[in-house]
Amino acid sequence: MPDIPLGVLDLVPIPSGSTAADALRNSIDLAQHAERFGYARYWFAEHHLNPGVAGTSPAVVLALTASATSTIRLGSGAVQLGHRTALSTVEEFGLIDALHPGRFDLGLGRSGGRPPGQANAAPATVTPVVDGRAPNGLLIPSRFSFERLLGSPRIALQRKLLLLPGAESPDYAEQIDDILALLAGTYRSPEGVEAHAVPGEGADVEVWILGSSGGQSAEAAGARGLRFAANYHVSPATVLEAVEGYRAFFQPSDFLDKPYVSVSADVVVAEDEETARELATGYAAWVRSIRTAEGAIEYPTPEQARAFEWSDEDRELVRDRVDTQFVGSPEQVADGLVQLQEATGAHELLITTITHDHADRVRSYELLAREWSRR
Repeated sequence: MPDIPLGVLDLVPIPSGSTAADALRNSIDLAQHAERFGYARYWFAEHHLNPGVAGTSPAVVLALTASATSTIRLGSGAVQLGHRTALSTVEEFGLIDALHPGRFDLGLGRSGGRPPGQANAAPATVTPVVDGRAPNGLLIPSRFSFERLLGSPRIALQRKLLLLPGAESPDYAEQIDDILALLAGTYRSPEGVEAHAVPGEGADVEVWILGSSGGQSAEAAGARGLRFAANYHVSPATVLEAVEGYRAFFQPSDFLDKPYVSVSADVVVAEDEETARELATGYAAWVRSIRTAEGAIEYPTPEQARAFEWSDEDRELVRDRVDTQFVGSPEQVADGLVQLQEATGAHELLITTITHDHADRVRSYELLAREWSRR
């Protein structure tokens, strides 16, 4: 499937027994390997107050990674606009683009701690899902409710610490418009005053919108003719709704004349399925820590993961994520990714892989790239 590029989504995970510095060095090393393996993009996520995740500032990590690579596109997956301004975002990416022009993707997303806003209703999913399967067999599990996360004290504290006292998050769609205007050099205040971001104005960055549903993010991307990245790995139940909502809202623009979609997937590849499943043993415990609002734990070894005590409620809490992780030999995982691509019509796939040992993670990406290029 060489005509369907693969990219990398990196949360900068901290394995148990390691430090944030170790995780950052590992991520830069993985980006160098991904460049050699032929991956098209390397994106960094933004997360806060997670003991096991070091990727708190995509722009900073991107700057470090750009200096260690030369050709692979680099980007944010995504900058969380709920706690920053349009100007600060444009200036940050303008700075790194000034030294490494033409290599950056500015992926924009809503803050994970902000309740969903209102948007025009997205059209109902037209792809029929029967018994939890899309027509081509892709697993579409039941919806997971994020209410528990949004109502947790930790999420409330995160929001408090990220926002200045008394500050309110601007309207998401308006922020996107301001970012596009600042990049283009056309920004005007309601009073008609011009603003020019230096560096930032004219930066050769590719703007993406990330979303998990067919609501506000899909509408914002589609109505502005921007590229859209849907999260199968975060919310597999709503991936079809997300991509179909985006396409329904799409209007041709100076950026695109037709919709362009990337879809993410959690993946672990090894020489055989048994080895891959052993490497993926820690995934369920890691997801559980996120969905209980504890914050992502340091990624456990298989032995540590097996020592966790599980209740039926715990298993149900992570079932959709565990069941939709692609784990196995290169052939098995590539088959699953082809199915994901066909079901969503994705133009690209964004691969996120976490294992406890860095060498296993690098090897997973290598094996997948080799199998993908062979097809």
